[in-house]
Amino acid sequence: MADVISIIGSTGSIGVQTLDVARNLGIKVAAMSANSNIDLLEKQIHEFLPSVVSIGSAELAKELEYRLEGMNIEVLYGADGMKRVVEQENVDTVVTSVVGTAGLIPTMHAIKSKKNIALANKETLVTAGKLVIEEAKNNNINIFPVDSEHSAIYQCLMGNNDKQAEKIIITASGGPFRGKKAGELEGITPAQALKHPNWSMGSKITIDSATLMNKGLEVIEAKWLFNMELDKIQVLVHPQSIIHSMVEYIDGSVIAQLGSPDMRTPIQLALTYPQRCGNSFPRLDFLKTSKLTFEEPDTKTFRCLQLAYDALTAGGTMAAAMNAANEAAVAAFLDGKISFTAIPNIIEAVMQQHNVNICPSLDDIIEVDKWARQAAIALIG
Repeated sequence: MADVISIIGSTGSIGVQTLDVARNLGIKVAAMSANSNIDLLEKQIHEFLPSVVSIGSAELAKELEYRLEGMNIEVLYGADGMKRVVEQENVDTVVTSVVGTAGLIPTMHAIKSKKNIALANKETLVTAGKLVIEEAKNNNINIFPVDSEHSAIYQCLMGNNDKQAEKIIITASGGPFRGKKAGELEGITPAQALKHPNWSMGSKITIDSATLMNKGLEVIEAKWLFNMELDKIQVLVHPQSIIHSMVEYIDGSVIAQLGSPDMRTPIQLALTYPQRCGNSFPRLDFLKTSKLTFEEPDTKTFRCLQLAYDALTAGGTMAAAMNAANEAAVAAFLDGKISFTAIPNIIEAVMQQHNVNICPSLDDIIEVDKWARQAAIALIG
């Protein structure tokens, strides 16, 4: 069980819910970082009293120092600030909850500093899964999944021989446009795409859920977390979001993890494993859950899921290129620069331009990330 934690991305959706868990369990928060939400960060600092905090820019750091005058809290900024947040000596677990590849470098630094990782940043394993898993093994640290789907798989594998797992089944809500065909997605607005039917998440992840890219990223993440090949990872649309994922074993038994759609539950398990602690989070009422249904994902309409499969099959740096193009395309959609249906087109075009490096270094991955963003921006115009 984690006694002292650091959080990178404390003002985001997962960061806020992590602090709720820490508040409930009395877990010490020694350090935290945010990008630009200085008002919320200041409130969090006054409540949790970390010794070190970091924010996105020097200007914001100066403003934060002024607001925290007399509190004896070290205020840092930028990439170096995030490194200091994750390397604090008394911290045993780092919660990586920033969105996008911004989480890769601080996560790797935390691993090298021998901190356990509560991983909510999909892109870390999507872009550099092989390197991250190897680094974790070399430093003898644990990576605890925070995504509800991967937490579910983690729990379904508990007490069983991993080699006897025949298939991982990752469930998807289907997002706000489940059942629609390509022609019906023309003219979709950001406001419509941000209305997720079940989960409360940040804007980027919510758009990824609407395109099914979120599920594609989870497939790639599952490959690295659980050492599973693509043909052993299945995605099923489960609109009720009650079964968070399942594992099928070689004898035909299927173990599923069920619960209310509340991210605090997997966050808490990541911080308390191998213990389970009580809480007041919503309980699943089976009498109100009249049916559980499942569908095949429509990868022709929601092409981002297929593009993620393609990236995993290509291997090497292709997933990093795909992810960077997706981040750029989603940002452009949220800014009103492109249509919803243009997102997969831009990603596919960048992937077609990319020359895959099959055995990349971390520096190679970072360079591909930069190149793919620039390529996507050029296509966006």
